[in-house]
Amino acid sequence: MRKAILLYNLLSGRRRHRRAADVDSALSILRGAGVEATASPTRSSSEASEQARQAVAAGYDTIFACGGDGTIHDVLQGIVGTSAALAVIPLGTANSLAHDLRIPQNPAVAARMALSATPRRIAVGRVQCLDFEGNNSVRHFIVAVGVGVDAHLFYKLNIALKQQLGMIAYYGKATHLWLTHRMEYFTAEFLETGANEPRRTTVSELLAVRIRNFGGILQELAPGASLNRNDMRLVLFSTTSRIRYLLYVIRGLLRQGWNVRGIDLVHGHKIVCQGLPVSAPGKRNPRIYVEADGELVGTIPAQITVVPDALTLLVPS
Repeated sequence: MRKAILLYNLLSGRRRHRRAADVDSALSILRGAGVEATASPTRSSSEASEQARQAVAAGYDTIFACGGDGTIHDVLQGIVGTSAALAVIPLGTANSLAHDLRIPQNPAVAARMALSATPRRIAVGRVQCLDFEGNNSVRHFIVAVGVGVDAHLFYKLNIALKQQLGMIAYYGKATHLWLTHRMEYFTAEFLETGANEPRRTTVSELLAVRIRNFGGILQELAPGASLNRNDMRLVLFSTTSRIRYLLYVIRGLLRQGWNVRGIDLVHGHKIVCQGLPVSAPGKRNPRIYVEADGELVGTIPAQITVVPDALTLLVPS
């Protein structure tokens, strides 16, 4: 690491009143180690991606995403396919990627760990779907893509309440949806790792996961998922039973190997999600939402794939 930039989100996660001090503490660690380091606040989701692209073009070899999974997601769009390394300083709400990489939430300690971290070339996910204007949209992801119920959560989540209450806002909205939301089915056609022919099923929720440990209540949401692999761990909910949804979350929280009927896990490289055939003339299917790394990105139809050798990630020892 010779030249690094810290792109930080002023609005994400905890300790927003100390954001400048947290960033300064990380800068001090890097500069003390001889790194030419600077910092810049992110201005918006799209501009954060462009700021990362400009930093790579300006010769920065390491881009720090200082925020939560949403900030990492935005920065990721600007550096996929380049030689620049992505480093993480967790300052967000959920910090799922940081949990998986075991990066502590102290900014100075996280910066110090980045100095001795191992640059590892990894695959990233790619999701293509319709944005909310009906146009084709492509996003890369590093944590997970969700289609169905969990994406509906992000559609309904009050951003101001999330900024004020953090994970409590997530859990509160998730509980409300679990009690009241009418789950809708859609089709998922996927190519399982090692298979030659795709399989097709009907689901109410699909997760395409790249990390193992989400932290918090979710913990091991998709056993077998790993950034070391060149595929995704697919979690297929072919049920609308609220009890089975709850059992699956409890299984992850307790790190148990229970099999929950109607919920299957497979490794896969590609999955296509589409709405069910319209049942009657003039009738429209309900809107099925898509989220990537906790950011609402659009609706189905959606195609989710893996891009090998796409990103250099700094992984702490």
